[in-house]
Amino acid sequence: MKKASPPCVFYAAESYRPEDSVGYLMRQILNRVGHEIERQLAHTDLTNAQWIPLFKLYSGQASTVAELARECHLDAGAMTRMLDRLETKGLCKRVRSETDRRVVNIELTAAGTQSASDIPEILSGVQNAHLAGFSPEEFETLREFLRRILNNAQSIADLAHDSNAPKDNPHDAS
Repeated sequence: MKKASPPCVFYAAESYRPEDSVGYLMRQILNRVGHEIERQLAHTDLTNAQWIPLFKLYSGQASTVAELARECHLDAGAMTRMLDRLETKGLCKRVRSETDRRVVNIELTAAGTQSASDIPEILSGVQNAHLAGFSPEEFETLREFLRRILNNAQSIADLAHDSNAPKDNPHDAS
């Protein structure tokens, strides 16, 4: 088994400048991309926060309130409020499961399906515009680097979760 090499130190407290950090730059990019997506979706009356769950429903990534909340990284209350707004706009409806009354499925209406069907074209256009000047090789390299950062973030989260998990107490009688 290959041993992981120690991480490089790219930042130091005494010289840290937020505007030069990778996290800051990624947040700035996400904000600007989000604003452009919202601008291009203005004709649909969808906000940046609303198109995401709508698109997740459309693409089959979620079909219940619980799945959608998990996929959108929202708590149940926030998801309920979001669905209230999307239902008011006539884009989706909640339907109780016939097999398990505790489960609430979410279905797109015809208007919701139509609105969601426009999203991939808008997302593609916005992202391609933000990648102007990149070669295909640079794009693939960038994507690999971002995946590596994401994998590191997942490993950090897993370690934090493991360190917070209850430990078996050898003194407990079973």
